[in-house]
Amino acid sequence: MVNSKDFALRLQKILDFYAITATAFSDLIEVNRSTISHLLSGRNKPSLEFVLKVLEAFPEVELYWLLNGQGHFPTPKSQAATKVAVEPFDGVSELSPSVDQDDQKAVSSLEPQQSGLEESNEAEVERIVIFFKNGLFKTYRP
Repeated sequence: MVNSKDFALRLQKILDFYAITATAFSDLIEVNRSTISHLLSGRNKPSLEFVLKVLEAFPEVELYWLLNGQGHFPTPKSQAATKVAVEPFDGVSELSPSVDQDDQKAVSSLEPQQSGLEESNEAEVERIVIFFKNGLFKTYRP
């Protein structure tokens, strides 16, 4: 049986590892934000559908680790690939080889644009995260 509090800690570890918020996580795996909130608080236990969505979106997560804490996260075989996927970088040429050409074109076409909004010293960009359809993502830091 899955311990809700321990599962919540493992779920939080996934969020911390990828440096994403619960909201971004819920959007990524296409579940309601309240579902994530209830799981993180330990109120609810995860459904099979939720677990399968996490495993599909994050291949570095092992089933037995997610459910009962046995095993590893990230999986030893994926640590090198994951490291490439989460390291900040300054150019498109450093993209992981598994990112296809369409994704590279999409990233290379990103250029700073005038938004018409006034800049404020109070609101500074911490990072920009781009999620690719193949499950990889890139983090840009100013």
